[in-house]
Amino acid sequence: MQRRHVITFGAVLLALAVGAAAHAGETEDQAVEAAKEWLALVDAGEYADSWTEAAEFFRNAVTQAQWEQAVEGVRRPLGAMESRKLKSAQYTTTLPGAPDGQYVVIQFTTTFEHKASAIETVTPMKDTDGTWRVSGYFVK
Repeated sequence: MQRRHVITFGAVLLALAVGAAAHAGETEDQAVEAAKEWLALVDAGEYADSWTEAAEFFRNAVTQAQWEQAVEGVRRPLGAMESRKLKSAQYTTTLPGAPDGQYVVIQFTTTFEHKASAIETVTPMKDTDGTWRVSGYFVK
């Protein structure tokens, strides 16, 4: 009888772990979709719109004019985006220099017109209204 309780308890733990993993995957999928939509604005040169659509944390850290100048300086020399492939997506609740929250650090392997191999790191966060919005962007 005692063995049965151990097996049942183990099955419940396994079910909870599978459910948590499925939720994490769903969260990462939502964040990746938000990142792709935001990157489409950047790819189209719609830098003002990308600032407007970014997370509140992002908009409070940099003015629209500062963002437009910075992203223009980074993206223009690269030329047009030719291809982008998801490399990784990692959920976390802490990031250096950012408040605790829900984040997904996403990396894309990207080919640009003038740079054959780049890594774009996009970090969406769950914003104050519960929507995934980009809070950070870096190209290497």
